Amino acid sequence: MKPRQPNILIVDDELQNRRLLAVLLGPEGYLTSSAASGEEALAAISTVAPDLILLDLMMPGIDGCAVASILKANPATAHIPIIMVTALVDRSARLAGLDAGAEEFLTKPVDRAELWLRVRNLLRLKALGAIESHSAELEQQVQARTVELQRFRTAMDATADAIMLLSHKTMRFVEVNATACAMLGYSRDELFSMSPCALDETDPQQLAGLCDALIALGTDTALSTSELVRKDGTRVQVDIHRQAMRSDNDWIIVAVVRDITARNEADRRLHHLAHHDPLTALPNRMLFYATLKKTLEVAIDSRWKVAVLFIDLDHFKAVNDTLGHMVGDELLIQFSERLTQCARIRDTVGRLGGDEFGVILVGQEGQQAAAVVAGKIGAALRAPFLLHGHEVSVSASIGITIHPDDSSDPDTLIKYADTAMYRAKQAGRDTYRFFTAQMNADALAQLDLESALRRAIDQEQFVLHYQPKLQLSDGRIAGVEALLRWQRPGVGLVPPNEFIPLLEETGLIVRVGSWVIAAACRQIAEWLASSVGAVHVAVNVSGRQFIDNDLDAEIALALEKYGVPGELLELELTETSMMANTERTIDILCKLKSRGVQISVDDFGTGYSSLSYLRRFPINKLKIDIAFIREVTTSPDDAAIVRAIISMARSLKLEVVAEGVENEMQLNYLRRHQCDEIQGFYVSRPLTAAALRELLACPPVLNLSEGNFARQVLLIVDDDALMLDMLADVFSADGYDILTAHSAADGFDLLALHDVQVILCDQQMPGMNGNVFLDIVRELHPETIRIMLSGQSDLLPIMGAINQGAVYRFYSKPWDNKLLRDNVRAAFQHYRAMQAMAAAQRALPLP
Repeated sequence: MKPRQPNILIVDDELQNRRLLAVLLGPEGYLTSSAASGEEALAAISTVAPDLILLDLMMPGIDGCAVASILKANPATAHIPIIMVTALVDRSARLAGLDAGAEEFLTKPVDRAELWLRVRNLLRLKALGAIESHSAELEQQVQARTVELQRFRTAMDATADAIMLLSHKTMRFVEVNATACAMLGYSRDELFSMSPCALDETDPQQLAGLCDALIALGTDTALSTSELVRKDGTRVQVDIHRQAMRSDNDWIIVAVVRDITARNEADRRLHHLAHHDPLTALPNRMLFYATLKKTLEVAIDSRWKVAVLFIDLDHFKAVNDTLGHMVGDELLIQFSERLTQCARIRDTVGRLGGDEFGVILVGQEGQQAAAVVAGKIGAALRAPFLLHGHEVSVSASIGITIHPDDSSDPDTLIKYADTAMYRAKQAGRDTYRFFTAQMNADALAQLDLESALRRAIDQEQFVLHYQPKLQLSDGRIAGVEALLRWQRPGVGLVPPNEFIPLLEETGLIVRVGSWVIAAACRQIAEWLASSVGAVHVAVNVSGRQFIDNDLDAEIALALEKYGVPGELLELELTETSMMANTERTIDILCKLKSRGVQISVDDFGTGYSSLSYLRRFPINKLKIDIAFIREVTTSPDDAAIVRAIISMARSLKLEVVAEGVENEMQLNYLRRHQCDEIQGFYVSRPLTAAALRELLACPPVLNLSEGNFARQVLLIVDDDALMLDMLADVFSADGYDILTAHSAADGFDLLALHDVQVILCDQQMPGMNGNVFLDIVRELHPETIRIMLSGQSDLLPIMGAINQGAVYRFYSKPWDNKLLRDNVRAAFQHYRAMQAMAAAQRALPLP
């Protein structure tokens, strides 16, 4: 049968004190009730008598002494133990409490262990029938004493702690409970017959002195920790609380002993957990730092070198996101095992958090040893990891710093190693870098820039400049792109490439992006209210704005606040940001599209979106990245990409905008291949709002005429000016529009500007010969008819060009004028026939 839980009454006029005592008693399993005054306590005791009372000394009304006096004067309540709780330390207050009948005192603030022990001991003494008060009766009535002893043993045996009663007179145990026998492995009779000194291997005189001190003091005010020897020779760690009690002409030393083996083991485990990573069992950041600190102290005295390696797994987040955290955890465990094998026994390996690890190397080698270990780590990662059926390959970026070369401060060394690690990542990952002073300067500059950017947001130091976009069909300005600029005090305009990457990295781009949207809408409203009228404005949107912000609500609020039609606002986002969180992005873009907002894909061709995904997005425009425009008139690869993007956009019914157009050749090439709009320095540089207003009032006039597109255009390319004149004279009577170029480069420009049907090119030219030139033309302008002139006797290169399709006809110098004219005329006829055939094929119905 489960023993009844003792009920303790807590009497205190302060609610906080009552609650605290109840919380402290809860873990020991005691039931508690409370009273806020002496009057309330007496009323509660008259109804249900508690097993023990914790009584505040100072209370308004009936104070603690008065309550104790009333209870001790009543036979029905005189047996209830009272522990007086007080913040007073003067002797008179304690004497008053004792005089009123209190058995014990506790001083505020109450110590949890002392509270437990005093409550436990008083309850046990009460349960044992108050040895001192019943000693006379036990002597007079042997039978009653036997019964009482049995009850006493029953009560003692029911406790979880060992209880041992020692006679001061005989220095032998007079009573022990079952818990003591089980704890020590002895029977009761064996314990009664042996000296207590055998249990803790103390000297008899030392034990006698301890007992005398207890008798003089009355109680042991503090727990003592000791080791007791069991019968089998093993040792058990215990906490002992001792108390001396008078019994007739003897003193009984009551020892309450608690086995703390489990508690110590729990403490050891907690200590291990506090200093080790629970996943990999490696030292955690705290222990790693402490170890580094001690290592540096020894190294300074011993003139050792200490290397700190800061290791970060590359693309670890991708493993977590794609395969799950369970696989990610397994990767960390296996990586920690490989990492440990790369270090020596005297080195320290720790997990600093997430996918970051650290290594402390000690020795005389310095950089050389650190480089060897870094190389071992890289080699250890070459073999793939087998993770829950998945084969995963990873690499690591490592930053290294050296004591005493870089610093002797542990915080600084770890910071420098972290800085070097980030430089390794910037270098392409899967490598290591040693810390340099320049890295620190760069890191400080980065911190300064970040702080300045935060101030810039708060102080609204950002401005918008606007770059016009030109409609190629009629040459009018079709809209502008809003570009962020930072007007930094004392510095001036900061180039966007110097601060936008940091805005992205720190997440500040979300706040700045919100400002850009609001500022663009405000400017659109100002133009609408002026003579400028409606201007279509495009703003760049970061992928983080889709993740960290309610972009739809934010744009809706800006449009409503400034009264701007959604059709005048366009959002530009990159393929990468579109694919980061596809479903959420599509949902937001569809909502914005329903408001009339236009959507375009910026830097198209540089990301990784697929056509199947691209069709799902509510897109209006594709913007061809500037990287493909720079050499579109001379690079077959770039030209092919541009033509493919335009063709794809046409099939998806999307408009195409080309960025970075800087000359007339690029403009005409794009226009001839049906690009819709262009943007770049050839049209205009980014302008302030005031300068743009002036430009819109007097827009630029660009040459967008049809030129020679409907005529027969012959391009003659030869580095010899005399030959150019001679050939131009030969064909002057045939009604052709004749273009002449002194080099292949000039030829590419003219081909971009004009719709050339036939090319007559010299083979021998400096820089780029005719073979190479015509081969590139074949890819850039496959519809042209290409004829070569050459004075070479070696015909192999020319025959190769003919066989590859780069050359339509070949003629040697000097040439026959009539034959050459006839063949050029035939070339134009061939061109027209091919164009007619292509047009007829396009007109055929689809199968």
